[in-house]
Order: sequence, then C-alpha cells, then structure tokens
Amino acid sequence: MGVPKRRHSKQRGRKRRAQWKIEAPKLVPCPQCRALTLTHRVCPECGFYKAKKIVNLEK
Repeated sequence: MGVPKRRHSKQRGRKRRAQWKIEAPKLVPCPQCRALTLTHRVCPECGFYKAKKIVNLEK
C-alpha cells in the first residue's frame, strides 16, 4: 500500500478546499402560477407538479 513520503503542505490542502463553494438553490418559475420553486418538486403555492394537481392547498 502506498504511503506518502512527505506531508502535504497547508497551502496544497487549502487550494483543494477552495473549490468547496456554497451555491444558491436553482429556482425555476412554476408553469401554472409562475411562482419560483425548486426543480423537480411540487409547487408550494399551487400544488401542481408536471401539469398535474398533486396537493390540495386550502387558502
């Protein structure tokens, strides 16, 4: 089994970790009510998913 000959420097590890970024969630408009929703999820405003009524929302 391979064993590292020398310890990695702090800079090398930090450079690798610099790619771990937090991204904002991808929001798309709902085709029914135009509210911004997460992709591949039921719209919390109207209860539709892929042009089908999934959840009955009482307002």
